[in-house]
Amino acid sequence: MGMDTMAEPRPEKAFPVSWDQFHRDSRALAWRLSGQGTWQAMVCVTRGGLVPAAIIARELGIRLIETVCVASYHDYKEQGGLKVLKPIGKEIVDLGGGKGSGVLVIDDLVDTGRTAKLIREMVPKCHYATMYAKPAGRPLVDTFVTEVSQDTWIYFPWDMGYSFQPPIAQETAG
Repeated sequence: MGMDTMAEPRPEKAFPVSWDQFHRDSRALAWRLSGQGTWQAMVCVTRGGLVPAAIIARELGIRLIETVCVASYHDYKEQGGLKVLKPIGKEIVDLGGGKGSGVLVIDDLVDTGRTAKLIREMVPKCHYATMYAKPAGRPLVDTFVTEVSQDTWIYFPWDMGYSFQPPIAQETAG
């Protein structure tokens, strides 16, 4: 998700996620995935999927890890278009009889579902898992940990530093 506030108004609600919470949520996702199949490979959606993918790969014993690199553009020319910078390798797509069967895809978040839809076109038989899901993208995800409202902005730990947080009552008082 870009931080370009000119193209997209920032959502009203903030959902800050600490490193500790992110690690707990990653392990919770691994726990949910552990009974759902034997994964031959993992594909992590960069960049947001890199951190949870490392934790989940460790927890589930997955050693074959691939990346798919997708960039979204929020400028006036592209109008939120997606560009595949690096597709999923053919050897991964061909696993389990083709079309990504036996492939676990990991991302940090599904928001609008545009990235998930693009990746599902590459590996239609994959199992798509995210840490967090918003309603618009939720139908494209097989497994997730927490659902947040569409107007929530998730602040991941790698996006934040230490700073004062005003009390909720102060923020809503006007």
